[in-house]
Amino acid sequence: MTTIWAPLAVERLEEEVRFIAQDKPEAARRWAEQLLEHLDRVAEFPRSGRMVPELGREDIREIVHGSHRIIFRIVDDGVRILTIRHVARLLDEEDLKGS
Repeated sequence: MTTIWAPLAVERLEEEVRFIAQDKPEAARRWAEQLLEHLDRVAEFPRSGRMVPELGREDIREIVHGSHRIIFRIVDDGVRILTIRHVARLLDEEDLKGS
């Protein structure tokens, strides 16, 4: 199974790592490593993520990593990571354009 990153998801990952690293560089590194480990499991078991409640679509799912939602779409040969959002922020449908 493959994992494809939408450009927005890469941008959001980098933003979050930079933000965390301002105060705790080591915590930022660990956070990113753990997120990538979670996504390795998602690539193997894409339906292990829950459907995004706002959408109710079988193919668009999410996992929660700390205080962030990682939203992805199940595709034929794996998953496409669409965005990373803080749980306190509402989902913007613009984030799903990479789907």
